[in-house]
Amino acid sequence: MRSAPMPASLFRREAWSDRWHAWRDRMLASPLFQRRAAAFALTRPVARRHARELFDLVAGFVYSQVLLACVQLRVFDMLAEGPQPIDGLAARLALTPEATRRLLDAAVSLRLLEHRGGKRYGLGALGAPMVGNDAVAAMVRHHGALYADLSDPVALLRAAPDERCANALARYWAYDDARAPRSHPAVDAYSALMAASQPLVADEILDAYALRGHRCLMDVGGGDGRFLARVAQRIAGIDLMLFDLPAVVERARSRFESTALSTRVRLFGGSFLTEPLPRGADVVSLVRVVHDHDDHDAMTILRRVRAALPPGGTLLLAEPMAQTAGAEAMGDAYFGFYLLAMGRGRPRSAEQLTRMLIAAGFDAVRSRPTRMPLQTKLLVARCPRA
Repeated sequence: MRSAPMPASLFRREAWSDRWHAWRDRMLASPLFQRRAAAFALTRPVARRHARELFDLVAGFVYSQVLLACVQLRVFDMLAEGPQPIDGLAARLALTPEATRRLLDAAVSLRLLEHRGGKRYGLGALGAPMVGNDAVAAMVRHHGALYADLSDPVALLRAAPDERCANALARYWAYDDARAPRSHPAVDAYSALMAASQPLVADEILDAYALRGHRCLMDVGGGDGRFLARVAQRIAGIDLMLFDLPAVVERARSRFESTALSTRVRLFGGSFLTEPLPRGADVVSLVRVVHDHDDHDAMTILRRVRAALPPGGTLLLAEPMAQTAGAEAMGDAYFGFYLLAMGRGRPRSAEQLTRMLIAAGFDAVRSRPTRMPLQTKLLVARCPRA
């Protein structure tokens, strides 16, 4: 089948755009232009900013390791007690004063710490939120597996899908074996990380969609129940259901046994890729689930959710999304390579997910704004009423 010819006006616009970009690229690549831009007062700030941004891309791994060292040594918690001098911190960190100074000065340059009076160090604008923040600390520690897989990014890109199964991240996220026992190391790692990071997104979702008027929520892929526990704290009277792999559900059962939620939450074990979902809920949540799956499996999940919901039922799809304004690198760069190393899934934009939801049988898909779209965005999809 032959494609339609390009309109002449569009062809002219693209030809002009290509010529302009070719000229711009030649200028930016020219050492002479770079020197003149850095010397000229009006272009100097732009040249310096571009140079700094490019260097930050080169040095990004080093920056992340400075943060990791601070987390591992609990520097932020120590400085939460108040500004402290080098010698006192060195003794507590079991480092030499010179090593301590090197770490603290590096953290100051990254705005994790600040110089204070009397040659002391205190928390910086980016370090203060790390105090007692188990969720972010867990993610910082977890990235060792990602960095191992990215040590040769070209090899990662060239690897066949079955070869990526041996990656550190693929082994870490090997929880999708429904036969895994409750104490399986993969289940333990998955549940611990998700439990730590869930508070980052639970309130974002509930602030954006209050669940008023719903009688029963089923969290699909709900882990050990942290999201449902937060729902229960904020919303009285709503019934709760949790669906996840049997080994994961057993962890949730143990967690709920000693709480008032033991009689409020119904637990269901199974695989949403091979089994139908239980019915009974009028709203279903998929929190950071769909982007972990390739298109075929993602559509299977959406269709199973659609089949489980009644006419007029609601789906809440919450996850980081590609092409998020102000956080574009998070989608295609960070999650693009993270999910590649994991061996499945891909970042999708809100528009792509909307098309998938409609193809799965939903209609009236709407985006609900969240306060921190870098962490999660929210799509609300309805089932047709007739």
